[in-house]
Amino acid sequence: MITAILIISLLFFVYIGVRLHFTFQFRRQVKKLFSARYNGPVKRFSYAQLEGLPEPAKRYFKHILIDNQPYIQYARITHEGHFKTGFDKKWINIKGEQYATTQTPGFIWKGITPFFTARDMYIQGKGRLIVSLLSVYNIVDGSGETYNQAELQRWLGESVMYPTNLLPGNNLHWQAIDQTTARFTYDYQGLSLYFIVSFNDAGEITQLETKRYIDVKNQATWIIKMGVYKSINNIRVPTKFDVIWRLEKGDFSYARFNIMQIEYDKPFIF
Repeated sequence: MITAILIISLLFFVYIGVRLHFTFQFRRQVKKLFSARYNGPVKRFSYAQLEGLPEPAKRYFKHILIDNQPYIQYARITHEGHFKTGFDKKWINIKGEQYATTQTPGFIWKGITPFFTARDMYIQGKGRLIVSLLSVYNIVDGSGETYNQAELQRWLGESVMYPTNLLPGNNLHWQAIDQTTARFTYDYQGLSLYFIVSFNDAGEITQLETKRYIDVKNQATWIIKMGVYKSINNIRVPTKFDVIWRLEKGDFSYARFNIMQIEYDKPFIF
């Protein structure tokens, strides 16, 4: 009996130790993300920048930003929601927190479910996905060129939550399609990424669509649907997201997130 209690106690302390290790590791990764501080002058948005943009993109920026709005440099976000690990799997609860930089592309996200913890990141030009069973044992640890591209695409698609990042610039260019659709391309470190963007009559982005790696060899259509815009620091951003893979057997909705909190230009962990 005493031996069994000792073994259980030892396993418990090992479990707690590993969980603490993962917590400290995440904090180090957030610190690394924010280590490349931007010390230059803060850029400000002007309606004059919209000259020559596709009409729906013009309506979008006029709707969500105010003139002389400072560019967002950092964002930190929390969310709740549901997640699916497979087409025929059940939805499970998930809570997450995310940190992003814009002057240099970068983000790190941690999502916690009852069964696993996932970390997506793009830090200093490198993408990585880690999935840990019960926040203890890594069952996925992916990196390499396909992850670099896929994670940069995630950062870019989620720019709707820090939308000065979508303004035209040296790396990002908009192209007209029609009155409710436009396309932007983003060039970075030899990659040329794109999203086809759908807008509603109010001028809000309702959907982003692109091709993204679904595994290390294959790409599939990746769609982000969004809605329920709210004003945060004078910027209107969506707070509900539905993320979808368009597969041969149908649309696979795998992440439905409700944004709980967005804070700008606070480059430190919650």
